[in-house]
Amino acid sequence: MKYVIFFAAALGVPPMTFLLFINPRWMKYAFWGMTTAMCLYQATAINFFSHEFYAGSARGMEISLLHLISIGLLAALVMHGKVKKLLPEFGFKLYFLYFLLCLPSLAVADDLLISWLEIWKMIMLFMFYLTVYYYLKTTDDVNAVLKSLILLLVVNFISTAKAHYAGVYQPGGIFPHRNGMAMGMLLMGPMFFAGYLSYGLKRWFGRFCAIAVVCAVISTFWSYSRGALVMIPLAYGITTAASMLEGRKKFGGKFKRILPFVLVGIIGFMAILPKIIERFQEAPKESGETRKELAACAYEMIKANPITGVGINNWSLNMRPIHPYQDRASDKLGVDLDYRGIVETVYLLVCAECGIPALVVMLAWFAWYWLSCILLLKRLRGTKWYFIPAGMLGALTANYMQSVLEWVLRQSLSLLCLVFTFSLLAYLNSNWRKLAKSKEE
Repeated sequence: MKYVIFFAAALGVPPMTFLLFINPRWMKYAFWGMTTAMCLYQATAINFFSHEFYAGSARGMEISLLHLISIGLLAALVMHGKVKKLLPEFGFKLYFLYFLLCLPSLAVADDLLISWLEIWKMIMLFMFYLTVYYYLKTTDDVNAVLKSLILLLVVNFISTAKAHYAGVYQPGGIFPHRNGMAMGMLLMGPMFFAGYLSYGLKRWFGRFCAIAVVCAVISTFWSYSRGALVMIPLAYGITTAASMLEGRKKFGGKFKRILPFVLVGIIGFMAILPKIIERFQEAPKESGETRKELAACAYEMIKANPITGVGINNWSLNMRPIHPYQDRASDKLGVDLDYRGIVETVYLLVCAECGIPALVVMLAWFAWYWLSCILLLKRLRGTKWYFIPAGMLGALTANYMQSVLEWVLRQSLSLLCLVFTFSLLAYLNSNWRKLAKSKEE
């Protein structure tokens, strides 16, 4: 039945594109539909060539309602002549180079179909990347993006709360895994915390920002993800510091807004502190050893294949006995290894599967938007959008550091959330001069 509904939706893409072409004002509704589909990503995604039980970052040729709407919206933008370049901003160029550097790994992959599943995901991600950027470039509708992200945080909170009170330990909300959910909340929550500091509760937008932050923080705590819990002070601390740098005139007002938020946060934190302590105390000692042992296996793969890696999305296939990597790691560590899981850091995973050049460019892609936040703090000072780079600076710092401990940034929904924020920063990068002329309302 799910496939029938999917193909019916796919047949609706050409008519939707035509309607958006003849009436561009409807693009905002298509954008809202696309971002609402992010909240339903798991329910609306179809996997062709499914490998449900494969231990990899892609288990099928995945396409969802979000992708279908994105195709229609991007096609309409192309028909209107709004899509001028395929690589419109430096971040896009870095992503495209990263994509190209992943392709040589196909030459050494054990299973090309398994590799294609990840390549397909990267292509769909690039299309979404372009769609959000050119929608913003065409409409200048930053509010639509912010409202969409608030919606996602609220819907995730409702899903997480429902599971939490139903007795589910470490719920994942709308994400496939609790760690991915916690990382997503840490990616978006700090930006709205900065928005709350800028606007306060006297304005409607400030109130919505406060609601979004509460939803993000509570969801993160309920995930009991140790990595995310450690990163919360870092993300919100950097965000607070960056927000305070806007100027002396606003320092006092922002400081007053922090105090009640911190007080409520402390009360909430103390309420769940026993479970957090329990989570850290009862974490199996084997968890740390597993990370080290999988990292040793990754090192052996990188040492043997420094340029191409062992094949994108082929990590688990290379952990089989027919390959020497586990045996070599076993000899060095002095223990017998028998793993099928994925190395628990996205950086070693990319390096092992796609080689050192691909990892370097991926790091450059990440670094570009982190540095963009710093530049935008100066460029957008005194404007109503200053809070975006202030919040994203803290969010990206925490996400990049948490990715040392997690590989979930390779999961589809986590990547979509990351690229959503990258598209917003890319738009701000390209239009900061125009935006700088508009002082805060």
